[in-house]
Amino acid sequence: MDKFVIRGGNPLRGTIRVSGAKNSALPCMAAAILTEEDVTLENIPQVRDIETERKLLASMGASVQLGSGGSAHRTTISCRSLSDPVAKYEIVKTMRASSLVLGPLVARAGIARVAMPGGCAIGGRPIDLHIKGLEQMGATIQQAHGYLEARASKLKGAHLVFDKITVTGTEDLLMAAVLAEGETVMENCAREPEVTDLAALLTAMGAKIDGAGTSTIRVQGVSSLHGARYRIHPDRIEAGTFLVAGAITAGDLTVADCNPQHLRAVIAKLEETGAQIDFPGPDAVRIRSNGKLRAADISTEEYPGFPTDMQAQYMALATQAEGVSVVKENIFENRFMHVQELVRMGANIKLDGRTAAVRGPAKLSAAAVMCSDLRASASLVLAALVADGESILDRVYHMDRGYERIEEKLRGVGAEIQRIGNLFAPRADEVVTDS
Repeated sequence: MDKFVIRGGNPLRGTIRVSGAKNSALPCMAAAILTEEDVTLENIPQVRDIETERKLLASMGASVQLGSGGSAHRTTISCRSLSDPVAKYEIVKTMRASSLVLGPLVARAGIARVAMPGGCAIGGRPIDLHIKGLEQMGATIQQAHGYLEARASKLKGAHLVFDKITVTGTEDLLMAAVLAEGETVMENCAREPEVTDLAALLTAMGAKIDGAGTSTIRVQGVSSLHGARYRIHPDRIEAGTFLVAGAITAGDLTVADCNPQHLRAVIAKLEETGAQIDFPGPDAVRIRSNGKLRAADISTEEYPGFPTDMQAQYMALATQAEGVSVVKENIFENRFMHVQELVRMGANIKLDGRTAAVRGPAKLSAAAVMCSDLRASASLVLAALVADGESILDRVYHMDRGYERIEEKLRGVGAEIQRIGNLFAPRADEVVTDS
């Protein structure tokens, strides 16, 4: 089982580059189901979830070519044949985003069997909104033996109003709507950059979409889509994690190949803590800190608010800020599993339901800690970067789901971090975790 060994105390200095967004890449890979022609995606991150998605598509009869060498961040997907439109439990259980094939399979093949994804380490994320929307579009859905089976001879446009904002629900039904007959109007949609990324790919494939990035999306269904070549947006959560790394280590770090517009909520909060932010280019953010950070409260919200996927990383930063930072988690009910491990390292954190009060600055000391999910893993890496001594992080396969060789990137800007084990080694005990 892979581990990270991290010795804290080094300020991070230099330039660190951001990979493509895996939360954009996953729905974009699923969108390839909608056409018989090739879809080529560039800036694909080399992370575990991408390999899982490849296995999922391949199990349904698709050809998925992952690049190597100079083309390592490119993949070409051919779904000319969908011989087995089933998302099997053995694959779905390891990645919640596997449910994104439901909409495109019904739209393209008229049938889909998708294993129920079950629970999630950070809280329940039922797909009832996916089901409700597809039923409104004319699909018949039954559940049996742990699988959802959806059938529709031809999906029909509909007026869909989400009961609550859902990123995956917006993406799944958007993919279903592009091949539906007539107009589909979707209200209370997610506005995340990952949704606009998917919409841009679908448009390049011939879809007619208006309003992506707003709360109301209109789709005029078309009879077929064609192939396309598309470049995935940078990963805003990876970029935000590196910005926090620069601030928490009192470093001078330039985060390159990112989109600063996607980071406005995170940047505003870092400036509130006293970090200095500059923009050396249109796709770069420079963060400088003297280590004298001030407490600042956060409350997670849907985009463009402060992202839930940055909450754990911000909490690590708050342990080093003067005063009490109040962290309120509004998106997931069980996203404080990193707290116990931070406390073991010396953090002063008090929990009350979905609210955490973090008193700093705390002198963190090295410890052996356990990674519980993707973003919790990132928070422990950040804490270890400033802890006194050598920390050992276990179960870092969670980190590998969404960060591309993070230890190599951090080592390149001065961190003392080593991996023990084999990257991407098979994990029999993996379960669904966060995004």
